[in-house]
Amino acid sequence: MSSSSSKKQTLFISTLIISWYSSNIGVLLLNKFLLSNYGFKFPIFLTMCHMSACAILSYISIVFLKLVPLQSLKSRSQFLKVSTLSIVFCASVVGGNISLRYLPVSFNQAVGATTPFFTALFAYLMTLKREAWVTYGALVPVVAGVVIASGGEPGFHWFGFIMCISATAARAFKSVLQGILLSSEGEKLNSMNLMLYMSPIAVVALLPVTLVMEPDVISVTLTLAKQHQYMWILLLVNSVMAYSANLLNFLVTKHTSALTLQVLGNAKGAVAVVISILIFQNPVTVMGIGGYSITVLGVVAYGETKRRFR
Repeated sequence: MSSSSSKKQTLFISTLIISWYSSNIGVLLLNKFLLSNYGFKFPIFLTMCHMSACAILSYISIVFLKLVPLQSLKSRSQFLKVSTLSIVFCASVVGGNISLRYLPVSFNQAVGATTPFFTALFAYLMTLKREAWVTYGALVPVVAGVVIASGGEPGFHWFGFIMCISATAARAFKSVLQGILLSSEGEKLNSMNLMLYMSPIAVVALLPVTLVMEPDVISVTLTLAKQHQYMWILLLVNSVMAYSANLLNFLVTKHTSALTLQVLGNAKGAVAVVISILIFQNPVTVMGIGGYSITVLGVVAYGETKRRFR
């Protein structure tokens, strides 16, 4: 009986991981397809679609399906903290989506792999939390790899690169800020409840920005929808995928260890790179692949030294 239940558990976790990979990589590739290949040049509106889906589906998942218990915001101070996190989160997603207009997915992922560097930097600057010197040493190849990959990237674009590095820094800043702002036991929210409160705030924040920065979004989207009959379906699938990536990330975190999650996260970037190169046929160089490989090895070494020298 125990053998049967362990097989079921293994199958369940394997299905979770495959679904998590599919939704994460799927949303990334669809973003690239819409923003670069489809003529849908509205990264802020696209982010607003994602956040709208996250707001609606989070509400359904928590209030009706009761996937996790509903945690309520207890004070105005907690609401302001969640709002701050939401704005930073928004900035990171918008920056990432803008960068996809100008950069290949493979290079976007290489730059995104430097998140641990920014996390360590912000953790030190904001909390004076120090790691062992050997842990900081492991971050050298993380940064060096991206420098090498940048030099060997045929599709390098300065604005896209700045947006991508800003998005990566904002993502790291959000994780450190979340640890500081929601550190007390009474204010801690699990990632599902945090998404439930962050996403409507993000929609409200993004709406005026969309209207100012992308004023012709509605007319162009309607024109594209007439030319491409699957336009609305693509937008809908893309937005639902953005939510499912967050949901599955929560479930994988819940059902596996932190180390497993770290290993899977590192491998996910590499899988996304390979699939994107096969689909979009963007040229890659030995220097680019070498740089990305050095970054990934640096990230693995950083995770390992952080665990050992805790």
